[in-house]
Amino acid sequence: MKKVVLGFSGGLDTSYCVKYLTEEKGYEVHSVIVNTGGFSEEELKEIEQRALNLGVKSHKTVDAVKSYYDKVIRFLVYGNVLKNNTYPLSVSAERMSQALAIAEYVKEVGADAVAHGSTGAGNDQVRFDMIFHIMIPGAEIITPIRDMKLSREQEIEYLKSKGVSMNFDKAMYSINKGIWGTSVGGKETLTSDGMLPESAFPTQLTKNDPEQVTLHFVKGELTGINDKQFSHPTEAIQYLQSIAGAFAIGRDIHVGDTIIGIKGRVGFEAAAPMVIIKAHHALEKHVLTKWQLSWKDQLAQFYGNWMHEGQILDPVMRDIEAFLEHSQEHVTGSVNVTLMPYRFQVTGIQSPYDLMSSKFGKYGEMNQGWSGEDVRGFSKIFGNQTMIYHQVKTDQEK
Repeated sequence: MKKVVLGFSGGLDTSYCVKYLTEEKGYEVHSVIVNTGGFSEEELKEIEQRALNLGVKSHKTVDAVKSYYDKVIRFLVYGNVLKNNTYPLSVSAERMSQALAIAEYVKEVGADAVAHGSTGAGNDQVRFDMIFHIMIPGAEIITPIRDMKLSREQEIEYLKSKGVSMNFDKAMYSINKGIWGTSVGGKETLTSDGMLPESAFPTQLTKNDPEQVTLHFVKGELTGINDKQFSHPTEAIQYLQSIAGAFAIGRDIHVGDTIIGIKGRVGFEAAAPMVIIKAHHALEKHVLTKWQLSWKDQLAQFYGNWMHEGQILDPVMRDIEAFLEHSQEHVTGSVNVTLMPYRFQVTGIQSPYDLMSSKFGKYGEMNQGWSGEDVRGFSKIFGNQTMIYHQVKTDQEK
């Protein structure tokens, strides 16, 4: 009997895969879930029981929360990465951690094949396949949903015919939850127009009165919230999510170009990631020079795009990470944020490295480090070459 490792989330697609691979194909299925911060201990136990009830031979839970942050998320924060100025790579980045962990588990159990529940229309199929080709060359890659071009309705009918009981109404929405945000896909995101209903978002609005929070950063990493300090940034992220999520902050729909060349839409909620990125960026604008900010933006945009497309193992990513990490040397300070229903506002920062210091002058009012004559001379020299260009151009046109 062939042994296959299945990346299992407990959702509709991977539940279908268990039944199909065990009962239709006769595989010995070993399921594995890689927790990147989207599940509680209770939920993980429920998912394990669901996998066993569906018929897997064994099930394993891999805790990848801290390694996901250490190897991926912190660089997304350093780079203030938002895909198309909108999406904090909530799912695309975590797929890298998951794929790498699944590949390691395939080696551990000595499986002949690896399976995942990706469809044939999205990015995940490429991300998983590519990592598997690199990390476990020769292993067969099985993708029932993609290969048979199944709709969610067809999957539901098949599972019902097998006597599987689950919340099929909830299964009409594809929800992927992690520490860096939650994606939500449904019929409303399959077209270019339409918004997800309020009920589709896992985190509901429960706070209406504005609330002030202070985020504390040390060398670009979130280490504290208000008067609380945390031993690892993942704990700070989760704590902030518990506060900001109640305001239903960070909801949006991302429209992007997929790896396979088509455009797609996906809804998401990412309260903590959006607050952290905007707060971090505000701090950087105070403590970094304009050319640090400029080159960071360019490299970070490439880094985010390449991560989104599954290229975490490309060595150029290590080179950019080295730059991003070095850029954070002085990104230390506190950022004040006001949380409100569905939105937030960064109100100010405090940092010992703040370059906006009154001892050097007040923008638009007065200066301390130069005279008016200095500026007159500087302005003439600064525009000298452009002045020469226009003078020569005018002379030639006479």
